[in-house]
Amino acid sequence: MSASPVPLLTRLQTTFDGLVAALPNVMIALVVLLVFMLLSRLALNGVRSVAQRAGQTPGVALVFGRLASWLITTLGVLVALTIIFPTLTAASLFSALGVSGVAIGFAFKDIFQNLLAGLLILVTRPFRIGDQIVSGEHEGTVEDIQVRATLLRTYDNRRVVIPNGELYTNRVVVNTAFDRRRLAVQVGIGYGDDIDGARALILEALDANPEILADPAPTVLVRSLADFSVNLEVRFWIDPPIRREAVESEDRVLQALKETLVAAGVDLPLPTQQVLFHDQTEETDGDRRRQREGWPAGKGASPRPARLLKEQVAPEEGRGGPADGSAPERRDA
Repeated sequence: MSASPVPLLTRLQTTFDGLVAALPNVMIALVVLLVFMLLSRLALNGVRSVAQRAGQTPGVALVFGRLASWLITTLGVLVALTIIFPTLTAASLFSALGVSGVAIGFAFKDIFQNLLAGLLILVTRPFRIGDQIVSGEHEGTVEDIQVRATLLRTYDNRRVVIPNGELYTNRVVVNTAFDRRRLAVQVGIGYGDDIDGARALILEALDANPEILADPAPTVLVRSLADFSVNLEVRFWIDPPIRREAVESEDRVLQALKETLVAAGVDLPLPTQQVLFHDQTEETDGDRRRQREGWPAGKGASPRPARLLKEQVAPEEGRGGPADGSAPERRDA
């Protein structure tokens, strides 16, 4: 029994008739899509122009222009689909987009969070390209602020990609936010040195350095009375406040302070400790009820000093001890 080709031909004829009937709708949809694409290009240029006149950077203006262009293009595609498929109404289309949008939102939550954070960073501008920032364990120069992440170049020439959501929600230190930066180094002098004299020498050494700003003026403060030194904190300002200038300025200041203070006879003490043995203090050492923790007696006290004891070996049969094996006799030194 041979198969009849009539059903297949009928189906092909029906499909062809549907395509011919849909051609006007397809042509209209293409025209509508072209119009929306033209509008998207106009919106791109218009939004960029408005954003630049509002004081935004070219990068921010370009991002907003692209967002406007994408929105108009997406709207044009939806309108074209409703023209080609008349049964596809706007209500059913948006309801389907709503359900799928919820699923996409859960699936790409982190991406959308970084996208929104990137837009907020571009708008609020807490830092800009070229700024030197510190974020968590990373420090370096901002190379680019993208929609999803920010590119950071560390001082040892490595690139760190930081998600914008992390930068926007966590603390960020911008070292180059202002045109000047205050640095501080510490130097220790001896307890027998004159603090005012050392302060004058330090300020004189800073005045001789052309990299140190005169306004605000440098200051020298006593920060602590340490175990072996009086610690002074030297504060000074530099411009520009970039990392390389800060490190080099600290290097020159510390070198100048060391040379100046040593030349003037100011002591730069090293850590020292004093160890006192029991036979260097009092005869009561060793008696925990009367011991003074190893410190010498003060003025007016006259305890009898403890004496060193040494063994006296009776000379018998050369260098041996007593013949009976008893303990050697002790006497006062």
